[in-house]
Amino acid sequence: MGLALALASIGSAEAADLQVLAGGGMTEPLKVLAEQFRMASGHTIVLRFGTTPDLIKMATSGVPFDLAVVPREVFKDAAAQSKFAAGPTIDIARVGLGVAVRSGAPKPDVSTPEALKQALLKAKSVVSLPASAAGAQVMRVYDRLGIAEEMKAKTKAVAAPAEIVQAVTSGEAELGVFLTNVLTAPGVELVGPFPPELQQEIVWTAAVAADTTEANAARAFIAYLRSAAATQVIKAKGMTPG
Repeated sequence: MGLALALASIGSAEAADLQVLAGGGMTEPLKVLAEQFRMASGHTIVLRFGTTPDLIKMATSGVPFDLAVVPREVFKDAAAQSKFAAGPTIDIARVGLGVAVRSGAPKPDVSTPEALKQALLKAKSVVSLPASAAGAQVMRVYDRLGIAEEMKAKTKAVAAPAEIVQAVTSGEAELGVFLTNVLTAPGVELVGPFPPELQQEIVWTAAVAADTTEANAARAFIAYLRSAAATQVIKAKGMTPG
């Protein structure tokens, strides 16, 4: 009821175009939620997706934005953190790492650290997104498995999550290694998540920009991302809310 009243209140005001910085791993749920929020409030959400380094550059470049829904790693950068209003961030969603193959291809065993290691070493080619927060976590797992150098030689680095799916679907890469929600797209099949001993999660957290002139609408969108309706979408897209 409180959220409905808040949306009604901001919906009665002049509609705004909220500029939102967003992590690429949340592309699918945020597109759906942005449209739902527009229909409920009258405010338009303009999403600007990027990897963690891209998002830090966006936040610190001087280009106006109203809020962000980004990996926690963005807030570890002092310059980026200074561009947000004081106070705690609000966690929106999280997801772990996994491995995928092209639809119909044989699925290797990745259920234990040793099985994952052997599957990665046997693969002729692997695609990932090293520049992202998730890609950095993948590389740390390679280090833990002692195969970092071997994986550098066979990894195809791409610039966006959708390109991981494209590379696996086309056969350009035998395995896709990234966030499990990204690896559930048409044309690919999720082999499985990383084993618990190696699993890492990316957490997307939200905060209002320090210089926004649309703070009320920005806070309302963040509240909407925590609503029951948003939770359903986040779960449907293969992520864990909060």
